[in-house]
Amino acid sequence: MPHATAPTSNPRTTRAGLDLSPALRAFIAIAGFAMTLAMGVALARFGLGLTPPRATVREVAVLIHIATVIPAVPLGMYLMLRRKGDARHKMLGKVWVALMIVTALSAIFIRHINNGDFSFIHLFVPLTLIGAWRIVQTARRGQIARHRNNLIGMYLGALMIPGIFAFTGERLMGMWLFW
Repeated sequence: MPHATAPTSNPRTTRAGLDLSPALRAFIAIAGFAMTLAMGVALARFGLGLTPPRATVREVAVLIHIATVIPAVPLGMYLMLRRKGDARHKMLGKVWVALMIVTALSAIFIRHINNGDFSFIHLFVPLTLIGAWRIVQTARRGQIARHRNNLIGMYLGALMIPGIFAFTGERLMGMWLFW
């Protein structure tokens, strides 16, 4: 008859396997806070009528993209900086992945800047979708180090890098923040 023993520690929830180095935590906190602040100021300027009018703000794909990417930035930062492995982390992680998937899929339909064609920034769409799949798979398999690395890569590579480009040229967020 098999005999079950309770494990003394769960490798999925030990802090050593889930936490980030202090330097990486600081980098993610600074980048996430700066991006959240820039988005907040841009939205405030738009809300107060301090930005030039743009017809693209009425496009459904743009509205969905903005509505999903804006909460994804601070939520992703929160998830990486807080304690991991508990029920809250898992639930909010699922919300974050869903936000990222919708953000990526909505970007496919945003092509007005490049005369109806895809631009280099659309390369982040498949990278985000692949990254989301990897994040879910590694978490389900208990591969926490890979899960963490995939998440960091997706947060920085699918949010921060495209986010920087969103504030350049004649892109909507850049116009709202700087014009």
